[in-house]
Amino acid sequence: MPQDNKKRGRRMKRNNDDVDDPSVQDGGKRHKPTDNPNLVPLAGHDESLDNAYPHAEKPFFGMLDEEEQEYFKRADDMLETNSFGNAEERDLFLSKVYSEAEGKELKIAQSQSCSRLMERLIQLSTVPQMKQLFQAFSGNFVHLFSHRFASHCCQALFLRAGPAVTAELLAPAVKSGKKRKDILEQTSPDEIYVSMENLFLHTLAELEGSVGYLMTSQYASHVLRVLLLVLAGEPLDQDSNKHLLQSKRKETVTVQGAESSSGQSMEKSRSVPKSFSEALEKLIAESVVGLDTEKLRALAMHPNANPTLQLLLKLELTHFGKQRAKDETSIVRKLLPDDPIKADNGSGAFINGLIYDSIGSHLVEQIVQHAPGKMFKSLNKEFFHERLAALARNEIAGYVVCRVLERMSKDDLYEAHETLVPALPDLLQRNRTMVVRTLIERCSVREIDTQAIAAQMEAAFPTPDGIDMKGFLKFGQAPATNGGSRETPCDSVQNSADVDALPGNSSPVDPSKVHFNLLAQTMLLVPGSLSGLVLDGLIRLDDSTLLAMAKDFIATRTLQAALTTKHASIIERRKLVQHFYGNMGDMANDKAASHVVDCIWEGTHGLAFIRERIAEELAENEALLRDTQHGRAVWKNWKMDIYKRNRSEWIKQSKFKANNDGFQSLSELDLNKTDGGPAKTPLQLARERHAVRKTAKESRGPNRSSTQGQTMKHDDLATNGSDMFKHEEVSIRKETEAPAAAASS
Repeated sequence: MPQDNKKRGRRMKRNNDDVDDPSVQDGGKRHKPTDNPNLVPLAGHDESLDNAYPHAEKPFFGMLDEEEQEYFKRADDMLETNSFGNAEERDLFLSKVYSEAEGKELKIAQSQSCSRLMERLIQLSTVPQMKQLFQAFSGNFVHLFSHRFASHCCQALFLRAGPAVTAELLAPAVKSGKKRKDILEQTSPDEIYVSMENLFLHTLAELEGSVGYLMTSQYASHVLRVLLLVLAGEPLDQDSNKHLLQSKRKETVTVQGAESSSGQSMEKSRSVPKSFSEALEKLIAESVVGLDTEKLRALAMHPNANPTLQLLLKLELTHFGKQRAKDETSIVRKLLPDDPIKADNGSGAFINGLIYDSIGSHLVEQIVQHAPGKMFKSLNKEFFHERLAALARNEIAGYVVCRVLERMSKDDLYEAHETLVPALPDLLQRNRTMVVRTLIERCSVREIDTQAIAAQMEAAFPTPDGIDMKGFLKFGQAPATNGGSRETPCDSVQNSADVDALPGNSSPVDPSKVHFNLLAQTMLLVPGSLSGLVLDGLIRLDDSTLLAMAKDFIATRTLQAALTTKHASIIERRKLVQHFYGNMGDMANDKAASHVVDCIWEGTHGLAFIRERIAEELAENEALLRDTQHGRAVWKNWKMDIYKRNRSEWIKQSKFKANNDGFQSLSELDLNKTDGGPAKTPLQLARERHAVRKTAKESRGPNRSSTQGQTMKHDDLATNGSDMFKHEEVSIRKETEAPAAAASS
């Protein structure tokens, strides 16, 4: 029977919580290495990889006694809640814990209950403290990599120490030959300085001869990928490389309220020493040394080795040039030795089999993205050009089609557009929105007309008045059984977007509903018929449906995008906002709908009179808004305190924010914007209009008596300065009230 997915250490009630044998799984059950029916055999590769690491000689570092376990558990609880008065108290506490843990680092890292403490210590450690851990782990990294709990500690150490290497590299040198004090702070004057660069290189030296085993290890493969990213200088943030750094079941260990000092360095590429590039090249070569094409292709189907192989191939082609594909020892050359690649040779059969495999298709994506141009053109012509529509309908191959569309030239993309447009209704029926969304994005970038796409999408969800937007967004429907997702190696999430967790939504999430809303949001970013299709469909919905959508945690994102898109006209935004009249107080207090109210502020750009009406409705619900967190946020974002204290000032700011479009004609706006001097006041604009009308009436000649009489009246008014000023005030009042009255009616 399959085992429950349990977080490490939870609901385990035994005194001896230090598990050294990685074969002991959840609940204490010992599994055989070959009892997994989903594990693909490696066609002769198992024996060589197993012999790369002597399992029988794993060292045993001992266990913590009860008193030590109790102390470290209390320390872990204090770090988790961050129960310190200030940063100085926490730093002092960390130094005490490090002093107590000296000589016990290996025991703590392998302890089921105390390994979390080690991770939190690493997240808050200084550079000297991290170097102390490197030295404590030295000589045992291979064993720690493959340990169930210690592997998390090694991964956290590399993530934290990677930016420190860049900091040491960029630190300015002083006359004495030493670097900046905060980088090279020593714990003792007699201590020999060792750079973080050398510590990483010593770690790599320990891994020689074991890389093949580490690639297929359930725990070590994640740590090896982190090490590769550090050597390559790639970003180390959890968002962009989540599918490479951790599995979906990994427990998140953090310190409450603590900010990583190296957070900015983790979100971008880093400068690395030249020795790292040489070590990376050596590590890539060692990973495939001794493996022929058959054994390397077996790794492409392995759930643990596949993500590592993806990263190795990507780094090889991006950091060392596309010409590496011609090298006989390169990874891509060993995988695809045939030139050219045809459907009837070995390389073609290998690619064709991987396209439909839930694990191997990820490797095909990397090949399509990073292969040399000649190889991509060959693959596109042989496997994708004529089969795009059929591949797009497949649940797994559709992701490969997305990567192919992203790399196509404009001419190839136009041919793909002509091939896929007739199949769009079928793709939408099968919930293959990823392909449709990618096609729309690439057509927008390549400036290809998307009107045919809009026509097919409207035909897929027809109504007498246009597209059925409620059905298109899957709103109010039961969750679909086919979510259009695929298995990811090591349970990672590579291609889903906001599907797994939606804040505040305890009901089960329908993946198809999420993806269709993402498709609608993409359509709103494209000018022309696609954005108009979504806007018209939303406007035709009734008030109660739109209010329910605003409170839905998925559909509310589409409404927010519709209110803020720059491709919506003033009329479309006004019609959409009018659906929410009378419900602003209720929406402002809802967790999801409150964001729609915030977007209405931007959506009323050019509609200052509507903005004032909504502010009046919010003011009527002041007591209700101030009682909830979300209501107070809306009250602040709408600057309602200024509205209550000084309404004229709020109206002035609102008109300025709305660009006064609701109070002036477009010709006046153009005249006011093109003028190089200061903006003209309404009184000055009224005087100019009066002078233009007067000149036009005089030029009509003496035959029109009514016009001439009217002109004489204006001439009489012009002789009296005070009467002229009153006349202009009346003109301003009428012209400012007329648009507001027309819009409200």
